[in-house]
Amino acid sequence: MDRKDFLQTTIPLLAIPYSGFSKKKFTDPIVKKKIPPYLKTGSVIGITCPSGHIMLDEVQPCISKMEEWGFRVILGKTIGIKDFTFAGTDEERAADLQQMIDDDAIDTIMLGRGGYGAVRIIDKINFSKFNKKPKWIIGFSDATVLHLHLNCKLGIASIHSKMCNSFPQDETNLVPGQADSIDSIQKVLKGTQMTYQATTTMENRPGITRGRLIGGNLSIIQMLCGSQSEIETDNCILFIEDVGEYLYKLDGMMWNLKRSGKLNKLKGLIIGAFKIKADDPGEEFGLSLYDIIMEKVKEFSYPVCFDFPVGHVYVNYALKSGAYHNLKVSLHNATLTSLE
Repeated sequence: MDRKDFLQTTIPLLAIPYSGFSKKKFTDPIVKKKIPPYLKTGSVIGITCPSGHIMLDEVQPCISKMEEWGFRVILGKTIGIKDFTFAGTDEERAADLQQMIDDDAIDTIMLGRGGYGAVRIIDKINFSKFNKKPKWIIGFSDATVLHLHLNCKLGIASIHSKMCNSFPQDETNLVPGQADSIDSIQKVLKGTQMTYQATTTMENRPGITRGRLIGGNLSIIQMLCGSQSEIETDNCILFIEDVGEYLYKLDGMMWNLKRSGKLNKLKGLIIGAFKIKADDPGEEFGLSLYDIIMEKVKEFSYPVCFDFPVGHVYVNYALKSGAYHNLKVSLHNATLTSLE
């Protein structure tokens, strides 16, 4: 899985504030999840790197944008340091994340970039204070380790979205929808209820459903199987994305989800952006991503949406992972609406 290889395409999608549902009216009779406090002008965002390294100049566009939004920024000690592919040693990365988790002056934590490394430190983190006083953690790709640990083990919502290395140095040449997807981070952080409307050239499986949104990078989801951070999918809307994988590898990952029962009791399935590695000559797999997905869910009736702009794409919208959403899918369109 090449975390430095980004998909150079966009998928049409519109993100707009949504006010059709009252947060006060929405309750779940079975389980109560924790939604961290939303931010306001002057709130503090800490930036740290529990995975791959990033230099200060690469973080600056993100800092400038957050300050433009009215937030204040504190940089962790892992910004600008490098230990091979990592942003410091395991001990340094764990200590930096722990400090931000425990610091009452920091309201939200954004990851500098993905890469690899979060799984090496997740068991070093003490979440006891965080569990009592949660705050938003923002990122995607390798951040899936944190999202699943928070969403499934602790029941705390988080934000699956762009990280610092996804903020462009030059905003004059953005692709359509890119600026809107960046701004979606601010809207979600401030508590705006969002509706995302997506279109696809593939044929979705229509339906209307409601459930807790859960998921992230498919390779990371598989990597965490059997661990304390394993994904829990019952009664959830699952979203997945990936980059730089062969079709046969993706097929194997989907078989893992199917054989482990993770697809059995879904409320819905969202297929995000996938950049697929070309088959080796003479070793063609023979199935498309669409074929792979539909083969695994053909016995179920829940809605399935393809080409949703989430993942390693320029138009990568902020999703409130671990929170409840409505999903409405038609043959070539889908609407995802936050409820909390």
